[in-house]
Amino acid sequence: MNKTHPQRGVHVATFDSTKSFSEAKACCTRRRVCISAVALLVLAALATIVGLAATLGLLLHVPVNRFCAASNNRTGFLCDDGVTCVPASHVCNRIRDCRNGEDEQEKLCDDLPSSLPGYLVFHCSNPLYWIYADQRCNGMNDCGDCSDEMESLAACPPCGSEWWSCTPVLYEYCTCIPKRLCRDSIQHCASWSDEYICKP
Repeated sequence: MNKTHPQRGVHVATFDSTKSFSEAKACCTRRRVCISAVALLVLAALATIVGLAATLGLLLHVPVNRFCAASNNRTGFLCDDGVTCVPASHVCNRIRDCRNGEDEQEKLCDDLPSSLPGYLVFHCSNPLYWIYADQRCNGMNDCGDCSDEMESLAACPPCGSEWWSCTPVLYEYCTCIPKRLCRDSIQHCASWSDEYICKP
């Protein structure tokens, strides 16, 4: 035989936005049947704060793209300020070019060149040598074998307006010499064109 028990008088309080805060609090304290509006607001606020903290924490761990174009459209490293673009060859040179020194951080400079982002490095044809990416196609023989100026990996444009195209006799240059060296009474091109044709 099933017995039914009459329900005791339980007062369930509902929160009416028209009621004052003190009235809502008074209703919610009866027999601990409902959670006070204050507790709900606190829990909602905490959940929001925890959610934001988690989101910001994840964003802080996302790698920052620091690629930028420095002067003369050369490859650079973007500082934390989002404005200063340090030429690639100035990264890890023991001089802080970024205000906060992020261009000289230990994790960036610890094991060169493998600790550097790939866009800052150019690998010469000799696997033992590397140069900074902004030294590629600068007219100078930075790799020592001209692979940074002549080979297909370098993909350099023809000599610019400030350069004279020839086969240099000095190991310092590869396919061009600076026009400022023209007609200086010193042979820089195998054909002597720097002394008889080129005009500075």
